[in-house]
Amino acid sequence: MAQQFDVAVIGAGPGGYTAAIRSAQLGFKTVCIDDWKNAKGKPSLGGTCLNVGCIPSKALLESSENYERVIDKFPEHGIRAKDVSMDVATMLARKDKIVDTFTDGIALLFKKNKVASMHGRGSFVSAGEHYRIQVQDGERVDEIEAAHVIIATGSVARQLPGAEADGERILDNVGALALSEIPKRLGVVGAGVIGLEMGSVWRRLGSEVTILEALPAFLPAADEQIAKEAFRVFNGPLDLKIYTGVKIGEVSRGKKSVAVSYTDRDGNTRNVDFDKLIVAIGRMPNTTGLNAQAVGLRIDERGFIEVDEHNHTNLPNVYAIGDVVRGPMLAHKSSEEGVAVAETIAGEVSHVNMDTIPWVIYTSPEIAWVGKTEQQLKAEGIAYRAGQFPFIASGRARALGETAGFMKMLAHAETDRILGVHVIGPYASELIAEAVVAMEFGASAEDIARIVHAHPTLSEAMHEAALGVHKRTLNI
Repeated sequence: MAQQFDVAVIGAGPGGYTAAIRSAQLGFKTVCIDDWKNAKGKPSLGGTCLNVGCIPSKALLESSENYERVIDKFPEHGIRAKDVSMDVATMLARKDKIVDTFTDGIALLFKKNKVASMHGRGSFVSAGEHYRIQVQDGERVDEIEAAHVIIATGSVARQLPGAEADGERILDNVGALALSEIPKRLGVVGAGVIGLEMGSVWRRLGSEVTILEALPAFLPAADEQIAKEAFRVFNGPLDLKIYTGVKIGEVSRGKKSVAVSYTDRDGNTRNVDFDKLIVAIGRMPNTTGLNAQAVGLRIDERGFIEVDEHNHTNLPNVYAIGDVVRGPMLAHKSSEEGVAVAETIAGEVSHVNMDTIPWVIYTSPEIAWVGKTEQQLKAEGIAYRAGQFPFIASGRARALGETAGFMKMLAHAETDRILGVHVIGPYASELIAEAVVAMEFGASAEDIARIVHAHPTLSEAMHEAALGVHKRTLNI
């Protein structure tokens, strides 16, 4: 007889493992099914984010930024260093150790919260009073039954036709995190989060980086003013060569290089050779192997599982969260949906506010935002006021030596309620949290302007931007 569970979670990424832990905390007998294996062939919890995404990429970003500081920024502090070099193998080993620590940590959390963990690919077999789920790990096949199912299977890298990743010359996000040496010439297709972050890492370590983006606009999801500043900085001081509005033609693999032909925005054909090519043109929902048709699970034409505002699918007691459903493909969004679904199953009132989910790009300077952009407010005909403050006028930013960028706040012209906050600058990923809290509590720009912010801090930029909404900044 198949083992019975109250809740079965398929996928152990940020959404899945969080949903499993919260379900167990609420008293449900819970199992989490996951088929990820690391490079050593060992089962590894945490999904894409922890294994080959958010965490390892931030480790490499920190390493490359430290290297750049020693070379370019320490001298102005009076710090002299000789014979500085980068040991890529040590950098990668540090990254791998961080990943292993956290994946092992999830296993310990499962034990602590009494979550059963099964390794293998989970797929539906049948529906009835309980859902029957098959778990296949190589030749071994088990079956379980669950009253409730939470699908958290995440996403996979989108492939570029004719330039599919081979792990040698053409790389996806996995390969980009495992380069064993610094390529002299690195090409990146896609100027999104992954492309910019990986391009930044290897540029700081010495690669000549060219980023080719099909869209005519740079970072179209961000506020236009923020995107323009980012484009200026990335093409200037950081020396990334970013070209937008290009159309990729033939991509030819060689023994030692990759040849890329593309048409630029003016219609000219260009040919360029790279030692390595990273393809980062987005991600697709991962529903392959779920056997959705066996139970009638509804999936739209783009591959996303259809859900309502509570992440409930068209099937009774079946939910889907994270990258496999509508909304931004962000780890923190997935985690919050996992908590909300577990609490919904328990009969509690829970929700995720899609209007206050922060976005972050961990380049240098960092980029972060929450809420509406100026272009969205204009398109929707919403009257607003804007205030901003440059980090070059921040005492703390000056002391850090990180003065690029600015803080920008948008507030309703009549109610003064904060509609959006946008940051490009040092520690933007941390600064945006204040804006998220403020918006969740329905704060006005005046509320932030009246709150005392410690001096000297980077958070004073938020205070000054709020003052700027009413044209009364004090330090510019």
